[in-house]
Amino acid sequence: MLKRIASTLALCTAILYATPPPAHAGLFDLREPIASSSPDFTGIELWINSRPLDMAALRGKVVLVDFWTYSCINCIHTMPYVKQWYERYRDQGLVVVGVHPPEYGYERLPGNVRDAVKRFGITYPVALDNRYRTWAAFGNHYWPAVYLIDRSGRVVYRHFGEGDYTQTENRIRQLLEQG
Repeated sequence: MLKRIASTLALCTAILYATPPPAHAGLFDLREPIASSSPDFTGIELWINSRPLDMAALRGKVVLVDFWTYSCINCIHTMPYVKQWYERYRDQGLVVVGVHPPEYGYERLPGNVRDAVKRFGITYPVALDNRYRTWAAFGNHYWPAVYLIDRSGRVVYRHFGEGDYTQTENRIRQLLEQG
């Protein structure tokens, strides 16, 4: 019995202190797509600031998909950058979509998410992904996570966690310049 408890504790400790993704997690060559085409927004319970969106309708645009949740401190830290990119580049063809898969039960409540969107001053579309369908379609495992999709609908860049803001913005500009 003690051996089983020790094994379980070791496993829980390993999960709790798991190594974060490598620092190069967001470094991908724009010429080499990560996926042949972007997954669609699936299983979305509610759209805030927008009518329902789908990737087919967004072809021809550069799309930044931001997986976030409103009480995650790391997501809160990245939010000013995402909002700034949206404001700076939306007129050049950038579409930002915040996908909100909840980390905690209270984050599943549409009213709480609406309040958070208003409180943080988010004006781009936000998709409430309570059943993690879009999260799973992207094969995502992290909050926050940013995916960039080129004009032809291919995922060409991803970044997990905080940081590399200049690099991400440079990728956005490169994709927009590709016309």
